[in-house]
Amino acid sequence: MIYIVWRFTAKPVRVAEFERHYGSEGSWSQLFRRSPGYQGTTLLRDSATSNRFLLWDCWDSLSSFERFRQEHGTDYAALDNQCEALTEEETKVGIFEGL
Repeated sequence: MIYIVWRFTAKPVRVAEFERHYGSEGSWSQLFRRSPGYQGTTLLRDSATSNRFLLWDCWDSLSSFERFRQEHGTDYAALDNQCEALTEEETKVGIFEGL
């Protein structure tokens, strides 16, 4: 199992829209569900800064995620481009393995 972890700062006026796209039932999860290797998404909001978030996408393996990106790269890029307007900052923290 791997976890792809991201840190986001949403634009304050776009927080609700950000949560709709990045939450466990959002646009990204719907796209990722095209792959049987996708295991789910967790979105966490910072209790002190309401527009700051951590997110992790869980996959059964890195190869499953890479295969998904190859097969659905165009749709991934289009959604990424669309969601770019929702954030002030987006940082990939890393890819982590469960122990």
